[in-house]
Amino acid sequence: MSYPVDFGILQIGLILLILIAVALLVSALVKVRRVGPRVLLGRGAGGLVLLVVAVLLLWVATLMQTYLGLSGEIKAAHVVVTEVAGEEHQLEVDLTLYGDDDDPERREKFRVQGDLWVLQANIVELEPWVNALGFHSGYQVTRLYGQRLDGVATTQNHIFLNGGDAEFFADMRDGKWWTDPFVRSAYGNAVIATPGEYDVYISRDAIKTRAPGS
Repeated sequence: MSYPVDFGILQIGLILLILIAVALLVSALVKVRRVGPRVLLGRGAGGLVLLVVAVLLLWVATLMQTYLGLSGEIKAAHVVVTEVAGEEHQLEVDLTLYGDDDDPERREKFRVQGDLWVLQANIVELEPWVNALGFHSGYQVTRLYGQRLDGVATTQNHIFLNGGDAEFFADMRDGKWWTDPFVRSAYGNAVIATPGEYDVYISRDAIKTRAPGS
């Protein structure tokens, strides 16, 4: 399971913005409390201005947190899928899995039954505020298989990648993921597509595919 970290200028800016907003909020509340009823006479304008500015900064920080939490993607794989000439419901899959510090990049070719190819991943979805601080949700690409357009089941077993996912689902079945306050959910997710060339990405909560360069 990979948990990529991308802590950069945006994350630093978000933290500074939150600290400034909290400091202004505390200062404004102290000032308004000291003035008391005189606010009604116009003498507490400075405290009210600080309060409004602090609230606006916190609102902007919330928007930044949401953006950072939802926009982060990791390029996990590259797939080139072609139909096997002269054979029905047969695909050749040229799959490149990109590595990280612990796992090297791997490129392998597979034959799968079906008219569509399916790439499945395990995802440990973190809370959005954790993503906003630069921590990407955990993921591991685990299965490759095919599906037929006519709905007929294939007879080929799934191809396990990265050692399979039995331990992951055993942990989910036992409820271990729900004991961690930083984890929002844990599940398997898959992308299904027709033959072609694709880049495969892992977002905060899903596996997805796009044409290269898009």
